[in-house]
Parts: sequence; C-alpha cells; structure tokens
Amino acid sequence: MSLMAERGENATPFDEGVRLLAPDGSLVDDPRFAVRADSRQTESFYREMVRARRLDEEATALQRQGELVLWIPLRGQEAAQVGSAAAARLGDFLFPSYREHAVAWHRGIPPVEVLRLLRGVTHGGWDPELYKVANYVLVLASQTLHAVGYGLGVRIDEGAARDGDPQVVMVYLGDGAMSQGDANEAFVWAASFAAPVVFFCQNNQWAISTPSRRQSPVPLARRAEGFGFPGVRVDGNDVLAVHAVTGWALEHARSGQGPVLVEANTYRMAPHTTSDDATRYQEPAEVAWWGARDPIDRLERLLAHTHEPAWFAQVRAEADADAAALRRQCLALPDPSPWSLVDHVLVGGSSLLREQRGQIWEG
Repeated sequence: MSLMAERGENATPFDEGVRLLAPDGSLVDDPRFAVRADSRQTESFYREMVRARRLDEEATALQRQGELVLWIPLRGQEAAQVGSAAAARLGDFLFPSYREHAVAWHRGIPPVEVLRLLRGVTHGGWDPELYKVANYVLVLASQTLHAVGYGLGVRIDEGAARDGDPQVVMVYLGDGAMSQGDANEAFVWAASFAAPVVFFCQNNQWAISTPSRRQSPVPLARRAEGFGFPGVRVDGNDVLAVHAVTGWALEHARSGQGPVLVEANTYRMAPHTTSDDATRYQEPAEVAWWGARDPIDRLERLLAHTHEPAWFAQVRAEADADAAALRRQCLALPDPSPWSLVDHVLVGGSSLLREQRGQIWEG
C-alpha cells in the first residue's frame, strides 16, 4: 500500500514532532521548547539555507555535466542541517554521514572542499581537527561508532574542556542507518558509559527506495527508550524547532547526563544520489505534500512580516554569486598525482606502501 493511501486523502500521516514554526510561517507554542534564536540568528538561518540549496543545485549541475563523479543532494533537509549545526558550540566535534553539506558549510569549510571527494581528487577533503568536523563516510552508520569512541575519549579526559565548557559530540545519521548494527552498537556503548553524544537522525522518509515506515513501525526517536536514554522527534523542516531541540540535547549531554537521540522528521526532495531515479518510488502526491512544508519557504513567510522583497532578492543574489564561485573553483581543481593513491594511508608509511608507490611510478 502506498504512503498516501495509508494516510488517507486528508489525514495527518504521523506526529511530525516538536514544532515552533508552522508551514504558513506562523509561530507555534510548545509546552516544552521555546524559540532560542534571536532575529539576527533567524536571518542567518535563512541565508544559510538559501545558500546551501543554491550550492546543492550547482553541484548537481556539475555532476550532470560530467565534472563530478557523483553528487548527494541535500534539497529539503536544509533546516535540519543548519538548525542543528548552529546549536553546537565551535569546540564540539561533529561527525557527518555523506549528505551533511550544509553542516560542513556552516562550520566554515569552503564549499569546494566538499566537492573534492566527489570529483575524485582526494580520499577525504578538509582537515577534521581544524573545523572540528570529521570527513564524510560512505559506509552506513560507521560514523556512529567513530563518534561514540571520540565521546568516550572526551569523557576519559574529564570533559576535554575548551574555553571552560566540556566538549560534546554530535553525529549525523539517516533513517536507513538506524537499522544498521553499527548504530545499535553505538547506542549500547553510549548509554552504558554516558558518552556525551547527540545522535542526530535525519529521517528523510527514504533509505534509497525503502520507506522509513517499512523499517520501523514506531517513530525512530522511540528507539532510544530501549537503550535507556532520551529520544525526541522534531519537525525537521522547522529550523527554529530543530535549533531549540538540538540545543537542549547538547546541553543534556554536556552536563554529563549521557546521550540523546534527536529524530528530525524531514523529506528528501531530490534523488538519493545523482545515480538514483526517485520518480520510480516517490509518488507525486507525496512529494507535493512535503513540498508544501518546504523549510525555506516556511521561514521566508515568517521573515516577510519584517523584511522587504529587496532583502530576499539580495540573499538570493549572494547565493548565486557563491554558486558561480563554486563552479570556477571546482573546474580549477588540479588532477592528483597517481601515486597519491597510497599517500596518507599510514603515518610514516610502510615498506609495502613504498613498493606500491614505486609500481605506480614505474607504470
């Protein structure tokens, strides 16, 4: 049975989670959470989301033109990524999966650095320690174990205080990764040792072509109960709610109370990757239903009460300029030397790697 048929024509499909900003742009009261962002930060959220979508569009075009091997679109998930990243402190360490481009860009990673891996000119990208953002991983849920391991190290180091505040770890995963053994093992370890980790699940409803509802008959946030730590579901298309809920989760972990699972209920408005044809499994009616809840449109409706049309036009123009710069920088990336295949594999190298490098050089 299709998702739309399960919902019924006018039925609400499920609890969309904590909401502070309705799709029509009106503010909503919640008994547990309140808006944390001030007017300036709300403007910043809008700028970042518009920029992320425009850069995402440019990267998609670059892949279609043969300039990238692959691209992993984020369209529709801008609020989940910007709101959560903005809630973290600069000293907190973030572990992305492979779609968290807006998270990387929020941390100041140059846009072109995100494209290096997908252009095939590097095995990784940026310096994780410089930005406190780990490199992307393509193996589902493997980053959850990396994050918990880092979090346990932080706990052993008595909080690894930075500017007087304990460091917290936040790791991103998708609804598909929630069904992986690595994720469940990470939950066990984090709960057992009260690791300061926030698991941020972007439930975009589709693990490639498998719907989230097929993987879990209950909201993913409720899985945390079985491991003994809190889980909260939030409207992932509401940047104000995501920011507030993630801020609370980070404070919970920072205070030594252990991990939290945040499920951001959102929707992937593009293919899983540029090698995917989402029209084969996403029904037009479902896409339209979620399109009416677009995170950027929602925030724009709120800001329209206090901002002139020229302000929005300026934001879009700045995003266009950034996209043009991204294209120039991508096309200017130099081809790597062939023997770089074996560089940075081991600290100090090895006799085997030196032998392999020699074979590449001779070839």
